[in-house]
Amino acid sequence: EVAAQYSEDKARQGGDLGWMTRGSMVGPFQEAAFALPVSSMDKPVYTDPPVKTKFGYHIIMVEGRK
Repeated sequence: EVAAQYSEDKARQGGDLGWMTRGSMVGPFQEAAFALPVSSMDKPVYTDPPVKTKFGYHIIMVEGRK
């Protein structure tokens, strides 16, 4: 809900970026995303504090890996 309300990018997907691979993200975002465990909305584990990149600030939660 927060992503959909306040994001300037990907707001229509509620902030969902879909599946991402190593090398497809900027450094700080990638490091944070691959360091997080998989979690779900009922028990989220997310970046705290938000990750800063050249694109802005990001709160990241990983919902799955394949």
